[in-house]
Amino acid sequence: MKKYGVNELRKMYLEFFESKGHLAMKSFSLVPHNDNSLLLINAGMAPLKPYFTGQEIPPRKRVTTCQKCIRTGDIENVGKTARHGTFFEMLGNFSFGDYFKKEAIAWSWEFLTEVVGLDADRLYPSVYLEDDEAFAIWRDDIGIAPERIFKFGKEDNFWEHGAGPCGPCSEIYYDRGEKYGCGSPTCTVGCDCDRYMEVWNNVFTQFDNDGHNNYTLLEQKNIDTGMGLERLAVVVQDVDSIFDVDTIRSLRDKVCEMAGKTYKEKEEDDVSIRLITDHIRSATFMISDGIMPTNEGRGYVLRRIIRRAARHGRLLGIRDEFLAKLSKTVIEGSRDGYPELEEKKEFIFNVLTQEENKFNKTIDQGLGILAELEEDLKKSGQSRLSGEEAFKLYDTYGFPLDLTREILMEKGYGVDEEGFGACMEEQRVKARSARKETNYMGADVTVYESIDPSVTTVFVGYDHRTYDSKITVMTTETELTEALTDGQTGTIFVEETPFYATGGGQHADTGVIRCADGEFVVEDTVKLLGDKVGHIGRVTKGMFKVGDVVTLSINEEQRDDTMKNHSATHLLQKALRTVLGSHVEQAGSYNDRERLRFDFSHFQAMTPEEISKVEEIVNEQIAAELPVKTQIMTVDEAKKTGAMALFGEKYGEKVRVISMGDFSKEFCAGTHVPNTGVIRSFKIISETGVAAGVRRIEAITGNNVTKYYQDVEKTLLEAARAMKAEPHKLTDRIHALLDEVKALSSENEKLKDQIAKSEVADVMDQVVEAGAFKVLPVSVKDVDMNALRTLSDDLKQKIGSGVVVLASDVGGKVNLIVTATEDAVKAGAHAGNIIKQAAVLVGGGGGGRPNMAQAGGKNPAGIADALAKAVELAKEQIA
Repeated sequence: MKKYGVNELRKMYLEFFESKGHLAMKSFSLVPHNDNSLLLINAGMAPLKPYFTGQEIPPRKRVTTCQKCIRTGDIENVGKTARHGTFFEMLGNFSFGDYFKKEAIAWSWEFLTEVVGLDADRLYPSVYLEDDEAFAIWRDDIGIAPERIFKFGKEDNFWEHGAGPCGPCSEIYYDRGEKYGCGSPTCTVGCDCDRYMEVWNNVFTQFDNDGHNNYTLLEQKNIDTGMGLERLAVVVQDVDSIFDVDTIRSLRDKVCEMAGKTYKEKEEDDVSIRLITDHIRSATFMISDGIMPTNEGRGYVLRRIIRRAARHGRLLGIRDEFLAKLSKTVIEGSRDGYPELEEKKEFIFNVLTQEENKFNKTIDQGLGILAELEEDLKKSGQSRLSGEEAFKLYDTYGFPLDLTREILMEKGYGVDEEGFGACMEEQRVKARSARKETNYMGADVTVYESIDPSVTTVFVGYDHRTYDSKITVMTTETELTEALTDGQTGTIFVEETPFYATGGGQHADTGVIRCADGEFVVEDTVKLLGDKVGHIGRVTKGMFKVGDVVTLSINEEQRDDTMKNHSATHLLQKALRTVLGSHVEQAGSYNDRERLRFDFSHFQAMTPEEISKVEEIVNEQIAAELPVKTQIMTVDEAKKTGAMALFGEKYGEKVRVISMGDFSKEFCAGTHVPNTGVIRSFKIISETGVAAGVRRIEAITGNNVTKYYQDVEKTLLEAARAMKAEPHKLTDRIHALLDEVKALSSENEKLKDQIAKSEVADVMDQVVEAGAFKVLPVSVKDVDMNALRTLSDDLKQKIGSGVVVLASDVGGKVNLIVTATEDAVKAGAHAGNIIKQAAVLVGGGGGGRPNMAQAGGKNPAGIADALAKAVELAKEQIA
């Protein structure tokens, strides 16, 4: 048997099922589309749920894919064994109501034995114990002896996920030989050792579970096949584990080279080598699909994966940044199947480097805090760090529990892992309770799910602003309806529409739908599963019926203004890449009639000079009146022209490419101006950060720029009138006024000091003797805290040795200050302790040092009592 490589096996599988009438589809993004039940795609069938449920019509009834997947349920075990990993590729062939068990079983056998060349005598099928049909096919059609067909129960051979489609499975195991076995005389298919490896799983989706384990036969039976590509490669290449197959081994070797280690020499090192090898694959693919490291959702999964890999790099002795270099090896090994990795490599490298840098700073901070906690344990005589403190290190500083445990163990301390687990579970419960309620597909349950999946809408708005079409479906807010009448709110679906539904960053059209005796105001336009476009709004007169031919008219002014902003966004992206560099990638956009918002990858705030240059470039292209052209072509053709695609976007076979002269070329399904001159002008209003490594620009175009400058001019003129200055002399007038204010303020402070001093000119007769010291309590009117401090210093000089207590009523609020001379402090005076008790009597609080303390209060009537209390306390301290 030839030892095919991973890339060869992927190609062989897809081509085999293409020869069986299947449409080979590219891997979907790891980011689920319209599925709230998943953070990340974790199985080959996950992106195909709408086809299985009938909510969307598949492009063909037979489909085959090689889907990139991530599962993190057992992430803690990754590295510790050679079995576990977070990233894998799932080969799949799917039937949506077409072929069933007979063909699926036959083709799985044909591929494994005839195409790949596995020894038939080493293959063992299993079936669900009640699935006599599958057993008979294996026995009679394939010719497998009954004793070689294993029957297993629901736990092993029945696939279901709560309510919804489900069914029995038939798996195929390969006997890898005694060298991979456990040595037990009873070792056979189903043993936990590595000898009998499952390589293929046919799921026969033939039942519907009502959620209470009541099963009914599905009208449309489906096939869902899953086979791990890496696992198949392990069998074909006859190697120990997934870490030894060709593409992953080259990555593993690169880790060893960077660390100066040898695999299989030291188990402790092997754990780190395997973990890094797996995690860098996951991180590379996640970033290529536009996922950024964050503290929640799938972004947190990515952050955790990157930080675990970085930390294990340190354990291996790798001190420099290494993840981006390692990612290069991932891309080299996988770009045959995933060309987007090569296209996005600079972006991937940037994100990895930034996150690794961030973690290097965080881990040092965490080590410092852990050292303080160790000191606290030592002082208190405790032997274990609390679970709450360990969780805080993990949650706030990204500090892994195993690192906390390891460091403390070296010093003879332990960790309350149960307490840590409780904190972790509390966080999980909070996350679960915050998750949206979903149906089988993971989408929010809405009235739209009741619509026949064959209903579709064709968008004709590129060429028409008004269009006549027939109503196909209508809904109220809760159900399908045949009619909508005056005053009702609902949604109208038609065969063709000029209304653009929100998508691709462009805000929806609004407008009016009219029939002979009715008018429906469209407030929003939404795109739904299965290419349906819903016009949401209310009936303002008359009535509408399903089957009516209606006239749909968009708000043309809104569309024109929105198009200006959308076209300007294309110019902006190219200008940003020109000024900042090719690492700039669109991370999100929004265009309506008022403004445009553009999120992009960049790791620092733009300088005023950069913003000005970008603005200048965009306005130059607007002034050049570049023709805006649309071409329809295949994705591959579009990419060859240099057109830019959006991260994570799901494209069909054909795409629209929007060109603006030779300046900009992008994939885009939105609406655009005929030439850039129509935009007229462009102005950036703000540039801010919105997430790690993501910046946001907000800008305006056309009439909104004119209005912006009109508002600025109006404000300028009003300010000039208020300052009694000509607009062009306003800045000089402001500077002169500021100088004048500064001078007056200084003069005012001097006058305040003089007034305060004059008020206390004859206060020495209020001095209270306290042994060898003096205590001077004084109440003054309308003196702020700064002036009180100055006055206190003067009075301290007058009394020589002792304590000065000052209080002032300033507009109904009390300022209180206590100061003590140096010798009084040595004798026991403490201004802070005095003021704490005295301030209570004026309805306030405060504190300070032994030599000076201040407080505020809101009860001027208590000033006399506060001063008396202060004198009493001072005498106790120093007399």
